[in-house]
Amino acid sequence: MFTGIVEEIGVVEAVVDQQDAIRLTVRGPRVAAGTRLGDSIAVEGCCLTVAEVSTGSTTGGTGSTGFTADVMRESLDRTTLGSLRAGDRVNLERALTPDTRLGGHLVQGHVDGAGELVSRTPSEHWELVRIRFPAALSRYLASKGSIAVDGISLTVVDVDDETCTFGVSLIPETLARTTLGTKQAGSRVNLEVDVIAKYVERLVSTGGATP
Repeated sequence: MFTGIVEEIGVVEAVVDQQDAIRLTVRGPRVAAGTRLGDSIAVEGCCLTVAEVSTGSTTGGTGSTGFTADVMRESLDRTTLGSLRAGDRVNLERALTPDTRLGGHLVQGHVDGAGELVSRTPSEHWELVRIRFPAALSRYLASKGSIAVDGISLTVVDVDDETCTFGVSLIPETLARTTLGTKQAGSRVNLEVDVIAKYVERLVSTGGATP
């Protein structure tokens, strides 16, 4: 489980094709610090399991510099991870702990589908970004509701069901600390809707019935 508050922008060091999977190596000294095999790290909003921890020179001497994870076919089909190449920048967040401040919202790292950045409209204090979403996700989106875009916890400004787009406002902090600060129109992004909306839908569809 994650909060949607990006800790670090990492850099893809290697992508190794393994037929029905890829082996992804990412440099990210901050999230790698204290990371152990089997830990979970969200990469562009996708929960991945650490298979290897890289070590090397850091600002503090020698220590953990990054990690390697295996990405299975299901994740490649549902997310943008399959298009990553060496040198690409990615949002990183370690799994939350019991004493973590929940500054965003509960994010599982289970991407519901890929969207597309449609437009960016700058203003004096923020930037309005419109994103096209798969029509099947429409019922989970609501104005002032939460959504994770590439692992970033954001508040939905408005939803247009006719064009299947929603808007989010990005403050300078988000623009500076995440990859959304540089992505342009046409870029694909990972979307995860609020898990609470899914549970509400399930309860309503079953009438709250119990076995």
